[in-house]
Amino acid sequence: MTYRTERDPLGERQVPAGAYYGIQTVRALENFPISGLRASSEFVTATVLVKKAAAEANATLGRLDRRMADAIVAAADEVLAGGLRDQFVVDVYQAGAGTSHNMNANEVLANRAAELLGGTRGTYDRVHPNDHVNMGQSTNDVFPTATRLSVLLVASTLVDAARGLAHSLEQRAGAFSTVLKVGRTHLQDAVPMTLGQEFGGYAACVERGSDGVERAATGLREMNLGATAVGTGLNAGHEFTRRAVGLLAEYTSLPLVPAENRFRVTQSMGDLVSWSGSVRRLSTEVGKVASDLRLLSSGPRAGLAEITLPAVQPGSSIMPGKVNPSVPEMVNQVCYQVLGCDLTIAAAADAGQLELNVMMPVMAWNALHAATILRQAMIVLRTRTVDGIVADEERCRELLDRSTAVATALSPYIGYAATAEDAKASVATGRPIRELVLERGLMDAESLDRVLAPESMTEPGIAGGAEGRR
Repeated sequence: MTYRTERDPLGERQVPAGAYYGIQTVRALENFPISGLRASSEFVTATVLVKKAAAEANATLGRLDRRMADAIVAAADEVLAGGLRDQFVVDVYQAGAGTSHNMNANEVLANRAAELLGGTRGTYDRVHPNDHVNMGQSTNDVFPTATRLSVLLVASTLVDAARGLAHSLEQRAGAFSTVLKVGRTHLQDAVPMTLGQEFGGYAACVERGSDGVERAATGLREMNLGATAVGTGLNAGHEFTRRAVGLLAEYTSLPLVPAENRFRVTQSMGDLVSWSGSVRRLSTEVGKVASDLRLLSSGPRAGLAEITLPAVQPGSSIMPGKVNPSVPEMVNQVCYQVLGCDLTIAAAADAGQLELNVMMPVMAWNALHAATILRQAMIVLRTRTVDGIVADEERCRELLDRSTAVATALSPYIGYAATAEDAKASVATGRPIRELVLERGLMDAESLDRVLAPESMTEPGIAGGAEGRR
């Protein structure tokens, strides 16, 4: 490999001759060989959109030479089209505030723009990373803006995936609307319900979670671009902010606005905390559904086995014929990781000091990682599991008929104490509830048949259509 020599205020470094990044990126590579994780594609896109908007805004204000601005915009468009992505090499875990990532972007765009103008990489005499690409900006407004923008870019796909899952669960609810089964609370038998009602509840939970994510995303529409170092807007100005944020809105078709209070958005990552919390809530809802699917499909002989999940892979390397709930197991693990991402974001947000939260890099990465893996997990859960779930109606009815929880419907007629006594006797002797009630002369056979019909217990009101005891 051949190298070129670049200089910065700290001295000289050798930079790979073919690299579009420069000396400050090299220093970051030397300083932070931590995880091998790099900025996500969405975050690179958001950062480059910021640089493109800033160059165009500076040109229209007469601060940046039009030819130079057009070259920066052209370089940005190459990255947005998928080019030069391998040049964004800084580790996720880097110096606070994201200065290394910001300079990585500045150097890549400066070197490519210089080439477009006939210059040479690494000289910076035609286009300079700080003076031109970073004009009117600071890491302290670029990074929060890119964080908010990147999250908004993925938020809609996360919501879409959640609503797709909710829709599939609702379709299963319709298909299972007449499948009677025993409900369960505390993992013990409870009153009858339909499998459709159970799945309808799952659908509503996921739908409500998606609504929360969508609402929380609206808090991220305020951009502090132009706030520069601490929020005062030094070297930027109101007109720069108005034009640059307006261009970002135009590029993305998102309803972006300048921050009402630039100091708030520079100091605090509270809006991101709120959004992350909504993602945590959604993941909790989805994780609970996945866990329930594992329980309901347990067996096939020694468990509940009320539903059958599609077989997606052999379940054991030693037990032939074993099939596991592999997709729900994956979903549970993803949901645990989302919880960890949210905890990291909350802790890092609390660590912001004075005019800036310097822990933004780890927050941005975790927010995007959580959204990405949860989105993909929900898509796989829908397509590889939920859409193919089959109910075992006979098994559901068998377990329902063996349950003593149907006795609950008798309470309005014979009272709680008598009902409890009969249920206890049924468990001890194995005799049916109906038989015991008749033997004690508490109700006649016709009334019992009406009240103990499981169908009558799956709707609001007193089973059997009467008013109970008077």
